[in-house]
Amino acid sequence: MRDKILAVLEKNSRIDLKELAILLGESEAAVANEIAEMEKEKIICGYHTLINWDKTGAEKVTALIEVKVTPQRGQGFDRIAERIYNFSEVNAVYLMSGGFDFTVIIEEKTMKEVAQFVSDKLAPLDAILSTATHFVLKKYKDHGTVLGETVHDERMLVTP
Repeated sequence: MRDKILAVLEKNSRIDLKELAILLGESEAAVANEIAEMEKEKIICGYHTLINWDKTGAEKVTALIEVKVTPQRGQGFDRIAERIYNFSEVNAVYLMSGGFDFTVIIEEKTMKEVAQFVSDKLAPLDAILSTATHFVLKKYKDHGTVLGETVHDERMLVTP
């Protein structure tokens, strides 16, 4: 039942408990108890709203920052990741395979604010060897949801 609950909640965290129970063929109490248990076990870590900021008047810049680090003896990457994710500006930190160690995702109002975060807070950390910042220019799909309308080609097909 857990996997089914998680699959539904991942797509629609606002689903009514009664509707979820009917969908799964379970009692409301059983579903509610299972959800509460998964929250307690930190399997379900939160409920978020996906917002298409391009449709609002708010200015937002999303940056993905590649970070190369020197792992700390006996602690690996975990201590460094903790120092990074404790910055309030940071939305996500991922340990990566490949040419760099972490991807750090932040959102700020301007590119200058992103640059200040990198130069004033992130880069000066002892274990940081280098960073490379990439700015998101446009989001087409986020968390499995297509943002905006799909564009259809209205041109006529011309054949010889």
